[in-house]
Amino acid sequence: MNTSPATTPNTDTDFTWVKSSYSSDGTGNCVEVANTLLTHAAVHVRDSKVPTGPRLKFTPQAFSAFVGAVGDGAADPRA
Repeated sequence: MNTSPATTPNTDTDFTWVKSSYSSDGTGNCVEVANTLLTHAAVHVRDSKVPTGPRLKFTPQAFSAFVGAVGDGAADPRA
């Protein structure tokens, strides 16, 4: 099963983006999430510094795995 997120252009303007509560460390490394499960069966993630740039599109299962990996430090490139 492929759990890699798709990268898609940011063309949907009907999304409500919410900044991650973990994005307030003052470094400018912030992400925003749009939960579109009801309309698109997906969770979208983008860089808040580049709101018109590309975003990642996750299935609900892949997003859960992504959040778990981030929480465990497995997604930290410094590790």
